[in-house]
Amino acid sequence: MEIITSYKNIKIKEINKLRKSNNRRKEKLFIIEGKKEIDLAKKSGICIKELFFSENIYQKELNNFVGITKYSVAGEVFRKISFRENPDGYLAIAQSKNFQLKDIKLSKNPFLLILEAIEKPGNIGAILRSADAAGVDAIIITESKTDIFNPNIIRSSLGTVFTGQIAICKNKELLPWLKEKSINTFASTPNTDELYCDSDFKNSLALVVGAEHEGLGKEWFEFVDNKIKIPMNGKIDSLNASVSAAIILFEVVRQRTLK
Repeated sequence: MEIITSYKNIKIKEINKLRKSNNRRKEKLFIIEGKKEIDLAKKSGICIKELFFSENIYQKELNNFVGITKYSVAGEVFRKISFRENPDGYLAIAQSKNFQLKDIKLSKNPFLLILEAIEKPGNIGAILRSADAAGVDAIIITESKTDIFNPNIIRSSLGTVFTGQIAICKNKELLPWLKEKSINTFASTPNTDELYCDSDFKNSLALVVGAEHEGLGKEWFEFVDNKIKIPMNGKIDSLNASVSAAIILFEVVRQRTLK
């Protein structure tokens, strides 16, 4: 097992390169930090190529990583490659995978969340956590502006980026697919009189959420079956995208769990 004591080590340089999305795409590799996140990735079938751990991690704690190339990293060097203020001492390099719409498996009563052009990694990560808690069948990211393997998405999602089905596609592929599957669509927008809590979410549905500044693209408003809004009593007319998504997702959960 190699022991890394210098920030100039070639392996450390490789990690730093993967901070940039173009290098992640080129190498088809990405970074996962945190033992919990790495464990979730492994369980989901993500291929872990290399494991870097802080020198204060005991060897017996690495028993779950048999067959993976490991590197012990000096504490100060590990803190420099970490994305976290208080790292737990685990960081891995993993093989990227494709998230395709054709691979999505629907339940008998589909519950989907569609995100259009949401850019901020923190928002995407928070939405992934809410979607995991709500038990959505799948998250579909369309017109993506942010790499799903962005380390900040993995961090802010607490690894739930690995716990459910995800597809990444374009609207031109997604809209016909939704129509073919006969999935009822709901667009979250302030430009309607229909309140989300008055909608019927008990049957097949896809909730469509756009970026908080630009909102959804015009084609969605020509396509969706329902336009819904969250009532606002203040001076603003919209919420953070992750907050909006969570409010409506758990109304779906409430309705579907009513006796």
